[in-house]
Amino acid sequence: MKSQIEILLDSNEPFYKQLVNNIQYLIESGIYKSGDFLPSLNDLAAELDISKETVKKAYSLLRKRGVLESAHGKGYYVTNNGNGKIKILLLFDKLGTYKQEMFNAFVKELGTTAEIVIRLHNQDIVAFEELLEDGLDHYDYYVITPHFPLTDKTQKKVLSIVGRIPNRKLILLDHNLEHLPGNFGSIYQDYEEDTYLGLLQGLDTLKKFKKLNVISMAGSLYAPQIQKGIKKFCQDYGVPYEMHQEIVPSKIRENEAFLILNGQLDEELIELARVAKSKDYVIGKNIGIISYNDSPINEIILDGLTALSTNFQQMGELAGKMILEKSLKKIKCDYKLVRRNSF
Repeated sequence: MKSQIEILLDSNEPFYKQLVNNIQYLIESGIYKSGDFLPSLNDLAAELDISKETVKKAYSLLRKRGVLESAHGKGYYVTNNGNGKIKILLLFDKLGTYKQEMFNAFVKELGTTAEIVIRLHNQDIVAFEELLEDGLDHYDYYVITPHFPLTDKTQKKVLSIVGRIPNRKLILLDHNLEHLPGNFGSIYQDYEEDTYLGLLQGLDTLKKFKKLNVISMAGSLYAPQIQKGIKKFCQDYGVPYEMHQEIVPSKIRENEAFLILNGQLDEELIELARVAKSKDYVIGKNIGIISYNDSPINEIILDGLTALSTNFQQMGELAGKMILEKSLKKIKCDYKLVRRNSF
């Protein structure tokens, strides 16, 4: 089928420039829409009676402008209808408080330069694959929080799915896939090392308590790595500690500290505060409480809830900068103990 792409063979303007201008016009006028594939190099060269290299040069220039993109085995397709916007598919696992903070920083950094589509995979590998399959080859960048169960089978599947995305288009947030090859972007936290260093920042206060109690409830994907960092820290610095799977009122004792791995506004934190109140403990004085992951609302909870946390705002900002600067890197995000009145 003949395309609507045209050039003038007797014009003094180089053929590749004519192709660039004509294709740009066809896109801006809506004849070619986002996701539409252009004729193959061979087909268009034969149709216009020009060389394949001329077509390739024109397509490559349009790709550099962000108007076209290529898909392996399929050819070149339109990315943005010529409006100059960067098309981004954001695949988050969940949109909670932390992700909202990350997302807001990401959007603010990009300003009006991007069109962002957000989808949630809820840590479901099947849903993730379906969402990515629907969006594959239609976006300039894929920004993903790859949070899934840590079983070997699931992680191999994650690597296989994410591996379909060209490295130049991929940015991972919050969790790095160490076994994924290539020069993709990644802004991540190291759960074991970060927890160790975060607790070290609070060593002076921890020494005032008899014991550190770690409450790790169901739902924390990275509890094993976090607990490993906690155990190493406590052993290195002589801090007594105990791991718990639930809140037991009889084990909420005076002059002990409590770290809730998936806390914040979850039931564990509420129950811990309720038990402390029933025993007339003053939080931050008689007992200490630390949450895992910080958010703005922690400034208000319990008159200021201390948190071990990566910098989610920084994560979003760095992802936006990578896209704007077209420079993908692997960066471990800042992490610290955010001190407030609860500890």
